[in-house]
Amino acid sequence: MTVLGIDEVGRGPWAGPLVIGAVILPSHENLSDAEYSEKYPWVSELTDSKKLSVKKRETLNEVILKEAPATGLGWVSAAELDEVGLANALCLAARRAVEQVQKAHVPFNEIIIDGTKNFLAGTKLENFVTILPKADFLIKEVSAASIIAKVARDHYMYELDQKYPEYGFGKHVGYGTAAHQKALETFGLCPEHRRSFRPIAELAEKVGDAARKPDPNPSKKNTTKIGTKAESVVADYLESQGHKIIARNHKTKFYEIDIISTKANKVYFTEVKYRKTESHGTALDQITSKKQQQMRFAVEAFLKYRKDLQNFSPVLAAAAVSGSDFKLQDWFEIV
Repeated sequence: MTVLGIDEVGRGPWAGPLVIGAVILPSHENLSDAEYSEKYPWVSELTDSKKLSVKKRETLNEVILKEAPATGLGWVSAAELDEVGLANALCLAARRAVEQVQKAHVPFNEIIIDGTKNFLAGTKLENFVTILPKADFLIKEVSAASIIAKVARDHYMYELDQKYPEYGFGKHVGYGTAAHQKALETFGLCPEHRRSFRPIAELAEKVGDAARKPDPNPSKKNTTKIGTKAESVVADYLESQGHKIIARNHKTKFYEIDIISTKANKVYFTEVKYRKTESHGTALDQITSKKQQQMRFAVEAFLKYRKDLQNFSPVLAAAAVSGSDFKLQDWFEIV
């Protein structure tokens, strides 16, 4: 019997995405227990991700993604969760995770979901599901699912910490701690906060949805506004061409990507350049070979933890915006 294990991470945080992992482990077929343990010693180390150290989770995550016949990650953003509600978000994330597994064409005949809710109810797979509390501790496939979901979400929150350092996402990964609440009371909400959650909704009423401290560096803030406006022009253009925008101004400690979009099984990474005038060269003169190398590094780093995009072909692109009227001059793929 081949089991597909499913587990969720991020049901309760105040901020960040909900992520569901799905994993099929290597088969026991034609192997004795001793032979299986010798070939896949890491399987015996799988358990509830919360019971593992960060280092151990990271190590097992790499092995699972490398050696498991099929894995999937289903992501639902904070904005999507607010729109459809938590219950529907769990089902949506589960479906997305299973779709990733099915693309590997590895057959399975049982699905075990941690908890008390069948996230696949109403689908063709509904009758294959067993729901089991503490399955992430009891069933190795579910343990593996909990690990890859936890690591993927944590990495997303660590990157978010670089974009919004004032909230401390790197420490509490979006959960409702005293430090998180204090940051919300001081800075207001950011786009990653779940506005449908009662604590966030109540805080939004008290402190406002976009409260911020006075900016100690207004010139930098003005530059940021210009960059944001230029990115908005390009994002609007891409959407008009059928692209789905999945991230904007994605920053980490090591790299930054202006716009990430998908269209027709391709994922586009667009670098946006703005020049008020062309007296010092055009905006696209800034896309040097060194810059292209940096962009390729960013793409590899981003895709490493986005298994939901593993079947998309990555494409580098550049866009030029210029003038006080922020006119789009060009957008093209980088060969």
